[in-house]
Amino acid sequence: MNFLLSTLNIGGIDIVSKFKDIVSAFQIKDAIEILILTVIFFFAFRFLKGRKAGALILGIAICFVVLVLSEIFEFRALYSIFSGIISSGALVVFVIFQPEIREALERIGSGSIHGLVNLSDRRKKDELYFNVVENICSAVRELSADSTGALIVVERTTRISDIASTGIKINANVSSSLLRNIFFNKAPLHDGAVVIEEGRIAAAGCFLPLTRRTDIDPDLGTRHRAAIGMSEVSDAIIIVVSEETGGISVAFDCELTTGYTPEALRVFLMENLVKSFNGK
Repeated sequence: MNFLLSTLNIGGIDIVSKFKDIVSAFQIKDAIEILILTVIFFFAFRFLKGRKAGALILGIAICFVVLVLSEIFEFRALYSIFSGIISSGALVVFVIFQPEIREALERIGSGSIHGLVNLSDRRKKDELYFNVVENICSAVRELSADSTGALIVVERTTRISDIASTGIKINANVSSSLLRNIFFNKAPLHDGAVVIEEGRIAAAGCFLPLTRRTDIDPDLGTRHRAAIGMSEVSDAIIIVVSEETGGISVAFDCELTTGYTPEALRVFLMENLVKSFNGK
Protein backbone atom coordinates (compact mmCIF):
# COMPACT_ATOMS: atom_id res chain seq x y z
CA MET A 1 0.00 0.00 0.00
CA ASN A 2 2.82 2.39 0.88
CA PHE A 3 4.45 1.59 -2.46
CA LEU A 4 1.19 2.41 -4.28
CA LEU A 5 0.86 5.73 -2.46
CA SER A 6 4.50 6.58 -3.21
CA THR A 7 3.92 6.05 -6.92
CA LEU A 8 1.16 8.63 -6.77
CA ASN A 9 3.66 11.26 -5.69
CA ILE A 10 5.08 12.38 -9.02
CA GLY A 11 7.53 15.25 -9.25
CA GLY A 12 6.73 16.32 -5.69
CA ILE A 13 3.00 16.53 -6.47
CA ASP A 14 0.79 14.52 -4.13
CA ILE A 15 -2.01 13.43 -6.47
CA VAL A 16 -4.05 11.92 -3.64
CA SER A 17 -4.00 15.18 -1.67
CA LYS A 18 -4.89 17.16 -4.79
CA PHE A 19 -7.82 14.85 -5.44
CA LYS A 20 -9.02 15.13 -1.83
CA ASP A 21 -8.84 18.93 -2.00
CA ILE A 22 -10.93 18.94 -5.19
CA VAL A 23 -13.54 16.56 -3.73
CA SER A 24 -13.82 18.47 -0.44
CA ALA A 25 -14.38 21.76 -2.28
CA PHE A 26 -17.00 20.25 -4.62
CA GLN A 27 -20.55 21.61 -4.10
CA ILE A 28 -24.01 21.07 -5.57
CA LYS A 29 -23.75 24.23 -7.66
CA ASP A 30 -20.55 22.83 -9.21
CA ALA A 31 -22.44 19.71 -10.27
CA ILE A 32 -25.21 21.82 -11.81
CA GLU A 33 -22.66 23.97 -13.63
CA ILE A 34 -20.89 20.88 -14.99
CA LEU A 35 -24.22 19.46 -16.17
CA ILE A 36 -25.13 22.70 -17.96
CA LEU A 37 -21.72 22.92 -19.62
CA THR A 38 -21.96 19.27 -20.68
CA VAL A 39 -25.30 19.90 -22.38
CA ILE A 40 -23.97 23.03 -24.09
CA PHE A 41 -20.84 21.28 -25.35
CA PHE A 42 -22.87 18.27 -26.52
CA PHE A 43 -25.20 20.37 -28.66
CA ALA A 44 -22.30 22.53 -29.88
CA PHE A 45 -20.40 19.42 -30.98
CA ARG A 46 -23.51 17.97 -32.61
CA PHE A 47 -24.13 21.24 -34.44
CA LEU A 48 -20.54 21.61 -35.68
CA LYS A 49 -20.00 17.95 -36.54
CA GLY A 50 -19.54 17.61 -40.29
CA ARG A 51 -19.09 21.32 -40.90
CA LYS A 52 -15.79 22.75 -42.10
CA ALA A 53 -15.19 24.41 -38.71
CA GLY A 54 -15.88 21.12 -36.94
CA ALA A 55 -12.35 19.93 -37.73
CA LEU A 56 -11.04 22.50 -35.21
CA ILE A 57 -13.02 21.08 -32.29
CA LEU A 58 -10.51 18.37 -31.44
CA GLY A 59 -7.57 20.77 -31.40
CA ILE A 60 -9.41 23.27 -29.20
CA ALA A 61 -10.49 20.50 -26.82
CA ILE A 62 -6.91 19.25 -26.49
CA CYS A 63 -5.68 22.77 -25.67
CA PHE A 64 -8.29 23.11 -22.92
CA VAL A 65 -7.46 19.69 -21.48
CA VAL A 66 -3.74 20.53 -21.35
CA LEU A 67 -4.54 23.91 -19.77
CA VAL A 68 -6.68 22.31 -17.04
CA LEU A 69 -4.14 19.58 -16.31
CA SER A 70 -1.28 22.06 -16.15
CA GLU A 71 -3.26 24.09 -13.60
CA ILE A 72 -4.11 21.03 -11.48
CA PHE A 73 -0.53 19.72 -11.43
CA GLU A 74 1.01 23.22 -11.30
CA PHE A 75 3.00 22.91 -14.52
CA ARG A 76 3.60 26.65 -14.72
CA ALA A 77 5.43 26.67 -18.04
CA LEU A 78 2.73 24.67 -19.80
CA TYR A 79 0.01 26.76 -18.17
CA SER A 80 1.58 30.03 -19.30
CA ILE A 81 2.00 28.83 -22.87
CA PHE A 82 -1.50 27.38 -23.32
CA SER A 83 -3.31 30.15 -21.44
CA GLY A 84 -1.60 32.59 -23.79
CA ILE A 85 -2.59 30.56 -26.83
CA ILE A 86 -6.23 30.30 -25.74
CA SER A 87 -6.59 33.96 -24.71
CA SER A 88 -4.98 35.33 -27.85
CA GLY A 89 -6.75 32.80 -30.06
CA ALA A 90 -10.27 33.55 -28.77
CA LEU A 91 -10.85 36.27 -31.37
CA VAL A 92 -9.50 34.04 -34.13
CA VAL A 93 -11.90 31.25 -33.11
CA PHE A 94 -14.87 33.63 -33.25
CA VAL A 95 -13.84 34.74 -36.75
CA ILE A 96 -13.44 31.14 -37.95
CA PHE A 97 -16.72 30.00 -36.42
CA GLN A 98 -18.65 33.12 -37.47
CA PRO A 99 -20.90 31.37 -40.05
CA GLU A 100 -21.72 28.57 -37.60
CA ILE A 101 -22.39 30.98 -34.71
CA ARG A 102 -24.68 33.05 -36.91
CA GLU A 103 -26.58 29.96 -38.06
CA ALA A 104 -26.95 28.69 -34.49
CA LEU A 105 -28.37 32.03 -33.32
CA GLU A 106 -30.74 32.09 -36.30
CA ARG A 107 -31.97 28.61 -35.41
CA ILE A 108 -32.54 29.58 -31.78
CA GLY A 109 -34.45 32.71 -32.80
CA SER A 110 -36.44 30.94 -35.49
CA GLY A 111 -37.27 28.09 -33.17
CA SER A 112 -38.58 30.37 -30.43
CA ILE A 113 -40.73 32.31 -32.89
CA HIS A 114 -41.92 29.09 -34.48
CA GLY A 115 -43.11 27.85 -31.11
CA LEU A 116 -45.43 30.87 -30.74
CA VAL A 117 -47.54 29.94 -33.76
CA ASN A 118 -51.10 29.33 -32.61
CA LEU A 119 -53.05 26.13 -33.21
CA SER A 120 -55.17 27.40 -36.10
CA ASP A 121 -52.11 28.66 -37.99
CA ARG A 122 -50.40 25.33 -37.39
CA ARG A 123 -53.36 23.43 -38.85
CA LYS A 124 -53.36 25.65 -41.92
CA LYS A 125 -49.62 25.18 -42.32
CA ASP A 126 -49.96 21.41 -41.91
CA GLU A 127 -52.64 21.30 -44.62
CA LEU A 128 -50.42 23.39 -46.90
CA TYR A 129 -47.34 21.23 -46.35
CA PHE A 130 -49.36 18.04 -46.68
CA ASN A 131 -50.17 19.10 -50.26
CA VAL A 132 -46.58 20.24 -50.79
CA VAL A 133 -45.25 16.82 -49.76
CA GLU A 134 -47.74 14.97 -51.94
CA ASN A 135 -46.81 17.04 -55.00
CA ILE A 136 -43.08 16.78 -54.37
CA CYS A 137 -43.27 12.99 -54.02
CA SER A 138 -45.43 12.67 -57.11
CA ALA A 139 -42.93 14.71 -59.14
CA VAL A 140 -39.94 12.84 -57.71
CA ARG A 141 -41.55 9.51 -58.59
CA GLU A 142 -41.83 10.56 -62.25
CA LEU A 143 -38.41 12.20 -62.38
CA SER A 144 -36.77 9.13 -60.84
CA ALA A 145 -38.50 6.78 -63.27
CA ASP A 146 -37.21 8.86 -66.22
CA SER A 147 -33.74 9.40 -64.65
CA THR A 148 -34.25 13.16 -64.83
CA GLY A 149 -31.93 15.06 -62.52
CA ALA A 150 -33.54 17.28 -59.89
CA LEU A 151 -32.56 19.36 -56.88
CA ILE A 152 -35.30 20.61 -54.53
CA VAL A 153 -34.69 22.68 -51.40
CA VAL A 154 -37.51 22.84 -48.85
CA GLU A 155 -37.14 25.60 -46.27
CA ARG A 156 -37.80 24.85 -42.61
CA THR A 157 -36.84 27.39 -39.91
CA THR A 158 -33.62 28.88 -41.33
CA ARG A 159 -34.43 31.57 -43.88
CA ILE A 160 -32.94 30.87 -47.31
CA SER A 161 -34.08 33.95 -49.22
CA ASP A 162 -30.46 34.66 -50.16
CA ILE A 163 -30.33 31.32 -51.98
CA ALA A 164 -33.66 31.96 -53.72
CA SER A 165 -32.34 35.33 -54.93
CA THR A 166 -29.65 33.57 -56.99
CA GLY A 167 -32.29 32.07 -59.29
CA ILE A 168 -35.33 33.11 -61.30
CA LYS A 169 -38.33 34.19 -59.23
CA ILE A 170 -41.34 31.87 -59.68
CA ASN A 171 -43.71 32.49 -56.73
CA ALA A 172 -46.14 29.70 -57.57
CA ASN A 173 -47.98 26.93 -55.79
CA VAL A 174 -46.09 23.65 -55.54
CA SER A 175 -47.42 21.25 -58.14
CA SER A 176 -46.08 18.02 -59.54
CA SER A 177 -46.47 19.13 -63.15
CA LEU A 178 -44.63 22.43 -62.57
CA LEU A 179 -41.72 20.69 -60.86
CA ARG A 180 -41.46 18.16 -63.69
CA ASN A 181 -41.53 20.94 -66.29
CA ILE A 182 -38.80 22.90 -64.48
CA PHE A 183 -36.48 19.88 -64.38
CA PHE A 184 -37.22 18.73 -67.95
CA ASN A 185 -33.74 18.28 -69.42
CA LYS A 186 -34.32 20.80 -72.21
CA ALA A 187 -35.83 23.45 -69.93
CA PRO A 188 -33.61 26.51 -69.27
CA LEU A 189 -33.77 26.14 -65.47
CA HIS A 190 -33.25 22.38 -65.16
CA ASP A 191 -29.62 22.58 -63.98
CA GLY A 192 -30.30 24.72 -60.90
CA ALA A 193 -32.20 24.09 -57.69
CA VAL A 194 -35.84 24.79 -56.93
CA VAL A 195 -36.33 26.62 -53.63
CA ILE A 196 -39.60 26.15 -51.75
CA GLU A 197 -40.33 28.83 -49.15
CA GLU A 198 -43.45 28.90 -46.97
CA GLY A 199 -45.06 26.17 -49.03
CA ARG A 200 -44.58 27.88 -52.40
CA ILE A 201 -42.01 27.60 -55.18
CA ALA A 202 -40.06 30.80 -54.59
CA ALA A 203 -37.46 30.42 -57.33
CA ALA A 204 -35.84 28.00 -59.76
CA GLY A 205 -32.39 27.75 -61.31
CA CYS A 206 -30.83 28.64 -57.95
CA PHE A 207 -27.17 28.13 -57.03
CA LEU A 208 -26.33 26.22 -53.86
CA PRO A 209 -23.03 26.29 -51.93
CA LEU A 210 -20.89 23.21 -52.57
CA THR A 211 -19.60 21.28 -49.58
CA ARG A 212 -15.89 21.49 -48.82
CA ARG A 213 -15.81 18.20 -46.97
CA THR A 214 -13.21 15.68 -48.07
CA ASP A 215 -14.73 12.63 -46.38
CA ILE A 216 -17.62 12.12 -48.80
CA ASP A 217 -17.86 9.67 -51.69
CA PRO A 218 -15.68 11.01 -54.54
CA ASP A 219 -18.16 9.59 -57.04
CA LEU A 220 -20.88 12.00 -55.92
CA GLY A 221 -21.85 14.54 -58.54
CA THR A 222 -22.36 18.30 -58.31
CA ARG A 223 -26.03 18.01 -57.33
CA HIS A 224 -25.24 15.81 -54.35
CA ARG A 225 -22.31 17.99 -53.25
CA ALA A 226 -24.52 21.08 -53.51
CA ALA A 227 -27.20 19.34 -51.47
CA ILE A 228 -24.73 18.52 -48.68
CA GLY A 229 -23.34 22.06 -48.80
CA MET A 230 -26.84 23.50 -48.44
CA SER A 231 -27.56 21.22 -45.46
CA GLU A 232 -24.41 22.57 -43.79
CA VAL A 233 -25.59 26.18 -43.82
CA SER A 234 -29.30 25.67 -43.06
CA ASP A 235 -31.78 23.20 -41.61
CA ALA A 236 -33.53 22.84 -44.97
CA ILE A 237 -34.37 19.47 -46.49
CA ILE A 238 -32.72 18.98 -49.88
CA ILE A 239 -34.02 16.30 -52.24
CA VAL A 240 -31.81 15.02 -55.05
CA VAL A 241 -32.72 12.86 -58.04
CA SER A 242 -29.68 11.45 -59.81
CA GLU A 243 -29.50 12.05 -63.55
CA GLU A 244 -27.32 8.96 -64.00
CA THR A 245 -29.23 6.38 -61.95
CA GLY A 246 -32.57 7.96 -61.06
CA GLY A 247 -31.75 7.32 -57.40
CA ILE A 248 -33.41 9.47 -54.76
CA SER A 249 -31.30 11.01 -51.97
CA VAL A 250 -31.96 13.43 -49.12
CA ALA A 251 -29.48 15.84 -47.53
CA PHE A 252 -30.41 16.96 -44.04
CA ASP A 253 -28.40 18.11 -41.02
CA CYS A 254 -25.05 17.78 -42.85
CA GLU A 255 -25.73 14.18 -43.86
CA LEU A 256 -26.66 12.68 -47.24
CA THR A 257 -28.88 9.59 -47.20
CA THR A 258 -29.34 7.62 -50.41
CA GLY A 259 -31.61 4.81 -51.54
CA TYR A 260 -34.96 6.47 -50.85
CA THR A 261 -38.14 5.22 -52.48
CA PRO A 262 -40.95 7.71 -53.16
CA GLU A 263 -42.89 6.14 -50.27
CA ALA A 264 -39.95 6.44 -47.84
CA LEU A 265 -39.41 10.03 -49.00
CA ARG A 266 -43.04 10.84 -48.26
CA VAL A 267 -42.76 9.47 -44.72
CA PHE A 268 -39.56 11.43 -44.09
CA LEU A 269 -41.04 14.69 -45.38
CA MET A 270 -44.25 14.22 -43.41
CA GLU A 271 -42.30 13.62 -40.21
CA ASN A 272 -40.16 16.74 -40.67
CA LEU A 273 -42.60 19.18 -42.30
CA VAL A 274 -46.10 18.27 -41.10
CA LYS A 275 -46.21 18.73 -37.32
CA SER A 276 -49.48 16.85 -36.83
CA PHE A 277 -48.13 13.75 -38.59
CA ASN A 278 -48.14 10.79 -36.17
CA GLY A 279 -49.64 13.01 -33.52
CA LYS A 280 -46.75 15.51 -33.40
